[in-house]
Amino acid sequence: MFPSRLTGAYTVDPAHSRFGFVARHAMVTKVRGSIPVHEATASLDAANPAASTVHVVLDVTGIQTGSQIRDDHLRTGDFLDAAAHPHITFDSTAVKHVDGDGFEVTGQLTIRGVTRQITFPLEYTGTAVDAQGLTRVGFEGSTVINRKDFGITYNAALETGGVMISDKITLEFDLSAVKTAQA
Repeated sequence: MFPSRLTGAYTVDPAHSRFGFVARHAMVTKVRGSIPVHEATASLDAANPAASTVHVVLDVTGIQTGSQIRDDHLRTGDFLDAAAHPHITFDSTAVKHVDGDGFEVTGQLTIRGVTRQITFPLEYTGTAVDAQGLTRVGFEGSTVINRKDFGITYNAALETGGVMISDKITLEFDLSAVKTAQA
């Protein structure tokens, strides 16, 4: 059974959380990046996980991969089109307790104005009271999406065969959320 102490309202702590992505580059290496949290909240119900909700808004304009040139290109219409679509959003439609510390979260992911339903696993990683007396919970998980499903089709062919950027993108979640109220 999921710990009852988790029931409550939470705000994701952007300073201690990461919404990341991984793409294969030139078919030989991986590029990792992150997109900062604009706002993210959750309402957790340990007795009835299906009643839980998750809402996330990411700030595309703050994308970081370790290369300013690449970051600037990712913000253009070739990729995320940050000028027209400054946010990536996710709103859950279902939360399911799978087993032990495992959950499946299903919802609507919107990138570049295109919305698709995705389901991803999340693992509860623990609860702690921090130095300020705040109750924190942790979750982590990942899932794979196809960027073309969201209208991100830019690519370049390689001389050796293959393409510059993989269609499959791994989304990674490392979340620390602070309890703001009992449900």
